[in-house]
Amino acid sequence: MDLFIEDGAYTTVASACAMLMVLSLLFSSSLAIWSASRAGDVQVSADAAALAGENVVSSYYTAATVLDACVLSLGLAGFTMTGAGMVGLFVPGGQALARETLDVAARVFDMRNSFASSASGGLKRVEGSLPFLVAANAARTCDAQGSGGAGYRGTAFAVPAASASEFPALEGEGIDTEGLEQACGGLEEAAAELARISEEVATRREEAWLADCGAPGRNMQERVGRLSGVSAAENPDFASSVTWDPEFALRRARAYYRWRYDNDKSEGNGVEARADAAARRAFYRYALGCLEDARVVDDGKEAYTTLEFLPRNGDEVRQTRLYTEEVWPTSMEASGPTLHFDESCPGARGAPGARASLASLDGGSTLECPTCRFGVDDLGRAPAASTSIDNGFEYHLRAFTKALREYLEARGRQNDAEAAARGDAERAADAFDQAITVLGGKRPRIAPPGRFGCVSFVVSSDRATPDALDTSFVASSDMSRRGAIAAAVLAPDGISEGDDVLSGFFSSLQERVGSDGVVGLMDGVMDLWGKLLVSYGDAGQGLEGAFDEAMRNLDGQGLGSVGNWLGDRLTGVVRSLDMQPVDMRPRKPVLVDSADVLARSDVPALADAQAALRELSKVDLDFEGMARAVGYDLGERLTSLEIVLAEVRLPSGRVVPITLRVRDLLGGREMGDAGT
Repeated sequence: MDLFIEDGAYTTVASACAMLMVLSLLFSSSLAIWSASRAGDVQVSADAAALAGENVVSSYYTAATVLDACVLSLGLAGFTMTGAGMVGLFVPGGQALARETLDVAARVFDMRNSFASSASGGLKRVEGSLPFLVAANAARTCDAQGSGGAGYRGTAFAVPAASASEFPALEGEGIDTEGLEQACGGLEEAAAELARISEEVATRREEAWLADCGAPGRNMQERVGRLSGVSAAENPDFASSVTWDPEFALRRARAYYRWRYDNDKSEGNGVEARADAAARRAFYRYALGCLEDARVVDDGKEAYTTLEFLPRNGDEVRQTRLYTEEVWPTSMEASGPTLHFDESCPGARGAPGARASLASLDGGSTLECPTCRFGVDDLGRAPAASTSIDNGFEYHLRAFTKALREYLEARGRQNDAEAAARGDAERAADAFDQAITVLGGKRPRIAPPGRFGCVSFVVSSDRATPDALDTSFVASSDMSRRGAIAAAVLAPDGISEGDDVLSGFFSSLQERVGSDGVVGLMDGVMDLWGKLLVSYGDAGQGLEGAFDEAMRNLDGQGLGSVGNWLGDRLTGVVRSLDMQPVDMRPRKPVLVDSADVLARSDVPALADAQAALRELSKVDLDFEGMARAVGYDLGERLTSLEIVLAEVRLPSGRVVPITLRVRDLLGGREMGDAGT
């Protein structure tokens, strides 16, 4: 102690030893700090490599989602067009456009099936290459990390290395539309027959309307106004057969004959004039009775009328109850019972007898009055003139009765055609229901290599100690290789950008293929496909919206009962389709504890990560060699910079390839256009 302390104070030796100790500790600490800093740089490089590897998996998720969205939306577009075409077959005059719509829908289904087949192969090729792409992107990131004389070499491994993806829509046999096409063929024939008969019905209805009030010049409505005092309320006019109903004509005729019966007067005091007046009143009474009993039945099941043709001459009078009803007065004359037009007939001199019919004259049981000579011919002359020329009401009434009967006969055939078309519509709707169920159910399970994460192994190059730290105060040597392990997994981002990705992809595709304009009953295949594609996240809601819009465009165009029923049935099928929403949030790589990822690895050599890292640090290998060193088979290296994911065969026959650029995938770019 005397060497260090003398007389209570530190000696020169003590001071020198203290200074030497401080300098040794200072340089030792500096070397330790520098060594620890270099080791931290290795960990940063490992973290970056793990994130870069998992970023490739993220890009694959985007590509797979876009392809499934394309396949699903094409199928939905095909069914939307098919539904519009089926219902459109019942639009008057729209059969040609409906047929075109169905033809294009069939080509869309072919387009969807071929796209699904090519997409399935493309995704399998990409999934088979993902371990290599993950490793290559991580290795490239490691190479880019070196600076200041330090270099890093490493790679990342996808965990697991095997795929478990399931793409039902892509791997299935496609949408079988054979039964649907056959049903649509039968529906088209039934709709065409119904359209033909419906056109005839419309023509017959118009003819009846023309006779009643539609014909220019003279018609029932015009004649009633000229020949009677019937009010305008009982004698309405209708500008179209669409708003007109046969019942209006019957009411008009009843009002006319009621007025004529109540207001008809003899045109003179002579016997002949009074006999003619009696004949007219009898005819008016008979006509009013016929019209009061007349009915028009058209309830969708039956179509007929009880309206009879009024007699126009004596022969036709004999075929009515005018001939047989016993309403005419008789008198007991010397020659026998004699029939008169009225009790006031001058020839009625004998005692009044029983009422008799006109048929009794022809049968001989009563005699003709020699004074009034009233008989069947007198009654037949009452409507003869007004039925023969168009200035008479009966002329137009007879034309209306004929047209009404023909209209109702056509309506009966229309009812039969509607029943047949309803049966074909039910079969077509069942086929539609059966075919569209292929699109229902769960969406694809995207589970590529790396779905549980990526593990990176990075080692640094040897590095000499800086000259400033190489002193006699601390023994130093060149720094040996350092190693680090990191892991990353995919986590969904909180903001959904899936619609933007799909919208961008479709916009780029549309720039390449252009717009197809109006197709049949639709605005265009590409426009419809785009709407359904962007709504992929909630495809069921998107389909309902597109289908409802198509049905609204057809509604109000005279679909008829069968067309309206079919539209309601198909809308119900679409709304009952089970389509689960898809999580469209983008997946971003995040760092996690490497032990959690390594525990799920399917490569045995990665079980002891520390030992694997120590082995890798002893050799100078490229990333493929590093993979082989741990028993991780990357497979055959890709030689092409692009992979054809799928081919879009447009209805026009044009083929548009959708490619995945490997350089963009390695760079972590998401699928943003039809060439990426």
